[in-house]
Amino acid sequence: MAIPEHARTNFNTLLRAAGDGNLALMECLDADTRKPRYVLCAVDRDHGDYVMTPFGHLADGNPYDAYLPPDPDDPTGFLSADASTAS
Repeated sequence: MAIPEHARTNFNTLLRAAGDGNLALMECLDADTRKPRYVLCAVDRDHGDYVMTPFGHLADGNPYDAYLPPDPDDPTGFLSADASTAS
């Protein structure tokens, strides 16, 4: 499955920010739950002020429990929770 162009653009921006030393981890509150989130941000300057552009947050707990990876046998599918934890 194809990754959308906006996601590729954001990823490349994140890589550039990291390479330039302009990446930060910032504690924020989730707008819906009001729980703390640790957000990856690109840092820029605008007339002497810092501008933080959020790209995503770190997964709470075990990130392997939070996501289902692509299915290597089906380019349009994802592994189920049962298949991804089976040994």
